[in-house]
Amino acid sequence: MKMAMPFGEQVDVSSDESSSSDGDDHKAESEQMSNNIAVNQVVEELVSEGTKTICDHLDMVKCESEHMSDNLNIGQDVEELVSEDAFLRRARMYQEYMQLVPIPTQTHSSIPCTSWAGLAASIKKLYGQPLHYLTNLCIKQRDQMRIGADDEVDPLEMLIHPTKAESSIWLMEEVHRRTSSPHYLAKLWLADPMYHVYIDPIFPKLQNPSK
Repeated sequence: MKMAMPFGEQVDVSSDESSSSDGDDHKAESEQMSNNIAVNQVVEELVSEGTKTICDHLDMVKCESEHMSDNLNIGQDVEELVSEDAFLRRARMYQEYMQLVPIPTQTHSSIPCTSWAGLAASIKKLYGQPLHYLTNLCIKQRDQMRIGADDEVDPLEMLIHPTKAESSIWLMEEVHRRTSSPHYLAKLWLADPMYHVYIDPIFPKLQNPSK
């Protein structure tokens, strides 16, 4: 029969618990590093798709779906499901990666710019950061909006102060990094065979989010 421990009696904590805690910390850090590497690889794959032809991509998806169709006999529906699942998985990894990239706390005083695309290119170079896929789409649309306007040929910096223009891009970027749905991204990518053009091949060093 086991004796009950007297109330209030102190119990020495073994140092094994401390070493176990240290081991858990190392394990968590290792897992985080593995996750970051995996996410980087997914983004690199998204960018590298720009070197492939659309036919190659469609043939790959078709091959996978035909193999499943032989077993399940559900034809074109399988091909669509395989493609959608692959794009959604990549969109999730991409969005998780972009959420890990910190928005700069300090910005440059003034960046000369003649167009929105030029300003975005300068931002990427100066800060060493990619802009979100959706931000790059919006940048393109902003320049297209100026076509046919009376001031179309005027430099952007003559119409909007460079500091305000840059701030508007970072505000838009924060919204896209924090709130974009992977489902929405996957839907856009499925509809645009050239989506990879708007994914920046820039990979900044990420901070450990646990710290």
